[in-house]
Amino acid sequence: MMLATLESRTMHHEPPAAIIDVLNGLLEAELGSIFRFMGASSPYLSKATADVRKPLQEMVNTIPRRTREIADLIDSLGGVPTPRNIQPEEQYLAYLSLKFLLPKLVSSEELLITRYENAVRALKAAPEEVVTVVKRELAEHKSQLEILKKAAADVAHTK
Repeated sequence: MMLATLESRTMHHEPPAAIIDVLNGLLEAELGSIFRFMGASSPYLSKATADVRKPLQEMVNTIPRRTREIADLIDSLGGVPTPRNIQPEEQYLAYLSLKFLLPKLVSSEELLITRYENAVRALKAAPEEVVTVVKRELAEHKSQLEILKKAAADVAHTK
């Protein structure tokens, strides 16, 4: 009986590679999203109307929490979070208008949702707390997508 418990503990201490890989994929998706160009000093937000600026800023503000939660899950499983840096070719986004950028943000959010939905399916054998966090993040992304679609429609109708 004691041997079985020890073997179980030993196996539990080894990082579950597939789960960590899925979570690192989500971490990369979060950090690689073009939302990171929408920070408080972003010219897009300063030029946007309050109706558009407020929800966009709230979405941007959720990124650090989500990335921290995913990184914490990876750490708790014994893995190493592997975030990526901004790629030089992505700097062109700094010159785009909000009217052009919002549809890109909608597409980016749809891609993140797809990645989260795939992650939920891939994490069936993961600990329940991992699945709970990923499902919560997915629900948040779905909610944000609706806000983005509305903002994109509002901005598209302005001159």
